[in-house]
Amino acid sequence: MALTILAQITANPGKEELVRTELEKLIPITRAEEGCIQYDLHVDTSTPGFFVFYENWETRELWQTHMNAPHLAAYMQATDGAVAEFTLSEMTKID
Repeated sequence: MALTILAQITANPGKEELVRTELEKLIPITRAEEGCIQYDLHVDTSTPGFFVFYENWETRELWQTHMNAPHLAAYMQATDGAVAEFTLSEMTKID
């Protein structure tokens, strides 16, 4: 069953550009991963430090592989102390 992920990231004040740059680095690598159907980054038009990834994956297992990927670990290290809040929702589509 396909899995939709809604990942919400809020940067600390003054760290908005750092977080955005690091999030943007994830896009081409992740889109090339097995099982990635959609991986789109959005930024709030009135709050430049609030980001949302809208993701669709073939299976939860393939998404879990993504979550353990080296490029995600590199992002976590690069943004250590720069992220105020991170919320992740695992969702399924209602037809």
